[in-house]
Amino acid sequence: MRKAFFLLGGAALAASSIIYAQVPGRVLPPRYVQESQQEHPKLVDEFGGAETGQRASYVDSVGRRVASYSGVAPNAYRFTVLNSAVENAFATPGGYVYITRQLMALMDDESQLAFALGHEVGHVAANHQQARENYAQRSSVMGVLGAILGSVIGGGFGNAVAQMATTRSQMATLSFSRDQEYQADTLGLRYLVNAGYDPAGAAGVLAAITRATALEARVQGQDSRQTPEWASTHPLSENRVQRASLEARQTGRIGTGQKNRDLFLNQLEGVFVDDDPAQGIIDGRTFTHPDLRIYFAVPQGYLMQNGTTEVSISGSAGKAQFSGGRYDGSLENYIGQLLQALGGGQVRMSVPPARRTSVNGIPAAYTTAQAYTRSGRVDVSVFAYQWSPNTVYHFVMITRGGTGFAQFVPMVESIRRLGPNEAAQIRPRVIHVETVKPGDTVQALASRMAYRTFQLDRFLSLNNLAANSRLVPGQKVKLVVYGSRRA
Repeated sequence: MRKAFFLLGGAALAASSIIYAQVPGRVLPPRYVQESQQEHPKLVDEFGGAETGQRASYVDSVGRRVASYSGVAPNAYRFTVLNSAVENAFATPGGYVYITRQLMALMDDESQLAFALGHEVGHVAANHQQARENYAQRSSVMGVLGAILGSVIGGGFGNAVAQMATTRSQMATLSFSRDQEYQADTLGLRYLVNAGYDPAGAAGVLAAITRATALEARVQGQDSRQTPEWASTHPLSENRVQRASLEARQTGRIGTGQKNRDLFLNQLEGVFVDDDPAQGIIDGRTFTHPDLRIYFAVPQGYLMQNGTTEVSISGSAGKAQFSGGRYDGSLENYIGQLLQALGGGQVRMSVPPARRTSVNGIPAAYTTAQAYTRSGRVDVSVFAYQWSPNTVYHFVMITRGGTGFAQFVPMVESIRRLGPNEAAQIRPRVIHVETVKPGDTVQALASRMAYRTFQLDRFLSLNNLAANSRLVPGQKVKLVVYGSRRA
């Protein structure tokens, strides 16, 4: 249910690998193709599903255009737009290339999209799979419990609370070395130029990510969002944009290639930004899900990460995760099975009987178990709610031994059912491409951004403008406005 970043590295280029990547008509190793095929449905599900229709076809056509210069048969690649609020792009060794609609929203033209896809194609073409040799085995979608206690066993409380996001372990397998990132940049730029695009698109998209990263760091504390650590599959170095700019200038083709800005912006119109209501919405300290009719609020100073199947919460006193779903049985059995799965038979746990209570008219039960790890005691609390006869939702909370879930009491007591009118008012944020009219100013357009804070900063970052920029009638700019849910 929320955010990440892409494309990074730093060092010398491995020329021999680049030559190898240019062998014409090369096929990808069948082993990696098979593994990527098997993992594709899991990745798509973990990232909120795949975009379909015209936008998906458009991205596929741009991807195949740049991939045709990679030395690998273009039909070896498969391009997917993920319905994810994470700003990321990545590829698997078998030629599956993924880009999120959140990352696309940062871009300004087709040349930037082409570079992002070309960079990922470069990883595949240059055989960077060594960094992910065990990808298929390690990237299966794990349950939260195994992720939590596996890290408890490995490194104590600090490690445990740092690894609660299940996708982090999955995305960690997609990271590359600095050398490989720079090499993929160079290859992506080469494909970009050969495909007839303006090479300035490389630095353009990297600069857009840099601006978004800086703004996100300023915004996080006020909107209670947190960029998950697993999202940094391509951590952005300080000299990345400068390096891309230099290589682009060395081509001698800046300003001569295609940008296709209007075509790209037409495809971007209406794309979702931030959370999809189908996965729930983080707004300030609150999480609401219009379909499940769920509302809860985190304590002041705590941050949330929105996943497709869970919401992760982190703060100074510990970490928590909200999840659940179909279950036939008692709350006591549910809690017991949850804790048993968490221990996995590898950690000694003391589990007191669950206590019954009621929260805002919802039957509930809770307990705090003591897990004894190599680093000492960790308290693992479960608070479960009987949402319907066959549905249970719960919070799992990990805190330092002896503290229980006292700091999370306001959160577990805040959960309630949304009314029909409240649920109907929850709408997605979408990109709207606005044509500047006479008299329009940066400040006036920024006031239309569908945010309660940082409206001007978000507008400037999204459009690569300064506060004193003068807009020209006919100029196209991106706004984030409230839209309609998908049918």
